[in-house]
Amino acid sequence: MQALFVQSPLVFIAVAFVIALLVGSFLNVVIHRLPIMMEREWRAQCEEMVATPAPELPEGRFDLMAPGSRCPSCGHEITALQNIPILSYILLGGKCAGCGTGISARYPIIELFTAFLSAVVAWRFGFGWEAAVAIAMTWTLVAVSMIDIDHQIIPDSISLPLIWAGLTLSLFHPMADAEYLFIEPKAAIVGALGGYLSLWSIYHLFRLITGKEGMGYGDFKLLAALGAWLGWKMLPIIIMMSAVVGAVIGIMLIATKRHERSTPIPFGPYLAAAGWIAMLWGPDIVNWYLDFMS
Repeated sequence: MQALFVQSPLVFIAVAFVIALLVGSFLNVVIHRLPIMMEREWRAQCEEMVATPAPELPEGRFDLMAPGSRCPSCGHEITALQNIPILSYILLGGKCAGCGTGISARYPIIELFTAFLSAVVAWRFGFGWEAAVAIAMTWTLVAVSMIDIDHQIIPDSISLPLIWAGLTLSLFHPMADAEYLFIEPKAAIVGALGGYLSLWSIYHLFRLITGKEGMGYGDFKLLAALGAWLGWKMLPIIIMMSAVVGAVIGIMLIATKRHERSTPIPFGPYLAAAGWIAMLWGPDIVNWYLDFMS
């Protein structure tokens, strides 16, 4: 099998695409349930101090594995055949098999988007450990981005393990055939520290000048994770790309009156997108920039 993937890159890309479709389906569960799990935990902690009920939250076991997926409108349990990525959505006509309520196109879009990004990573790196960890990072960044868009939070249960994973991968430096990942431990450690402290400093400087909070601590941790994975040299390009894209999109939303000036805009998706690009082409972008400026 390994020889087949090495000799036939298209086969490896296709396999990565199909596996990522399945993972994308699970990411939809993570994106939906993890914030609810966090809220339940927060409420449980609060109820230890004040006796306030927690209505409108699911009762009983509720995590990423149980209960099974159900229609949010009628509670119809989604069977395995009704949960095949993309195909089930098409066969069901985008509607629940139980009540006929329309299913958001967001679910197959996330599945397809996850699969597409994973195929790009497989094409970029080819078969090997570098592709494997880069695909895992891609899945994580998709989940983080969607959760931040929905709830404007980046869960510690994702960002902190991501930091430790990046630092752990550096212990395997140098990895054969790895160009961009499995960086040396010093670069990973400095990257994690620099990633966190850079946004932390900007946050406190902004708050000191304006009296307002410009971003959340989850953004600091996400950039620390990207620094741990990619090294401190990639931090400037990640910050620059995310800031420019975030500013442009924010101005466009405000100009088109689709977003109030006072309404916060999640920064995590821009960091994630910039980090993903840097993971695939960061050194090439830096070299191009240096050549352009020289």
